[in-house]
Amino acid sequence: MSDPTLYERVDGQPFFERLVDVFYEGVATDPVLLPLYPEAPDLTGARHRLTGFLVQYWGGPTTYSDERGHPRLRMRHMPFHIGPAERDHWLGHMATAVEQVCAETDAGDEVAAELLAYFVPAAEHLRNDTGLPISSARP
Repeated sequence: MSDPTLYERVDGQPFFERLVDVFYEGVATDPVLLPLYPEAPDLTGARHRLTGFLVQYWGGPTTYSDERGHPRLRMRHMPFHIGPAERDHWLGHMATAVEQVCAETDAGDEVAAELLAYFVPAAEHLRNDTGLPISSARP
């Protein structure tokens, strides 16, 4: 029998919905990040997409891929300037959300560490401030 997924260990989708809600509470008032969201100030679509991605990534249903295809995170984020400031603001809000939601549940420090071990390098990977114009930076 295999070990339970993180999705199973946190009791499923409600954990990720809460994580994303707390994260976007920060984004909604962030002058660096909010302009990156074309639908702002309505973040409903972004919340849905991030929740679906995280649920799938951590072992839950594949609804995200069913709706949107392969995640292709770098490609999907390429149209938006993501430099050190954007990365740091994103990570700050996500770290706050992880800390708060893990403290509100039985998830604990182990789950928080596992989440952040993914989020930190993922945020760095999505940086696209190569010095090239965005259109030139695309593969």
